[in-house]
Amino acid sequence: MSRWSDRVEELLYEGESVVDRIEVGTATVVVTSHRVLAFTPRQDGANFQQADRPNVTGVSMTTDSDSAVLGYALRATAYGLALVVTGVLLPIDRLLSGVTIPETTGQLGIGGVLGLFQRLLSLLRNLDDLMQAFGALLLLFAIVPFGVYLWSREQSLVIELAADDESITLPVPESDSEGVADRLEGALVPGSDSTDG
Repeated sequence: MSRWSDRVEELLYEGESVVDRIEVGTATVVVTSHRVLAFTPRQDGANFQQADRPNVTGVSMTTDSDSAVLGYALRATAYGLALVVTGVLLPIDRLLSGVTIPETTGQLGIGGVLGLFQRLLSLLRNLDDLMQAFGALLLLFAIVPFGVYLWSREQSLVIELAADDESITLPVPESDSEGVADRLEGALVPGSDSTDG
C-alpha cells in the first residue's frame, strides 16, 4: 500500500497546491497554499496531522530529555566536589594531632570505653581521606546519569499553533536537523508559495 505522503494530491482542496515537501526523519511535512500536512505513519499516535497556515505561529527545534536524570547527575557532581574539596582543605590530622587518650590497665573498669574512644579518634584522623574517597566515588557515579541524559536526548521539530490547538511535534534525527526549521519556516511565510518544493 502506498503511503499517503506520496499521494498528497488526493487530500488537497479545490484550488489548493503544494508549496514544499520536507522529509523529517521518518515523517513528511507538506506545506500547501492553505495548510501544513504532517504525515507520521511510523510514530505513535495519529498517522496524519494538519493545521491551517494562518494558525501556525512559528517553527522551532527543541531538545527533550529526562531532566530528573540530569538532576541526579548534577547533585552527585556537586556533593562529590564538596567532599573532595573539604577533604583536601580541612586539616583534621593537624587539629587532632595533640589529642591522645591515656592508656589504662583496666583500672576503674573503663578500658573498653577508652578503647572505643581510641578507635573513634583514629577514624576522625582519617576522615579527610574518607571524604576524598567518597567524593571521588560520587564523581565517578555522576558519569552514569550524565551518559543516560545525553543518550536519551531527542531533537524535535515543533510546529507551533495558535490558540488551543496542539503543536505538531516531529522527532528529527541528528543527520536531518540542519536547516529543516528554516526551510519549513520559509515555506510558511505568506507569498512564498509560488513554486512547488
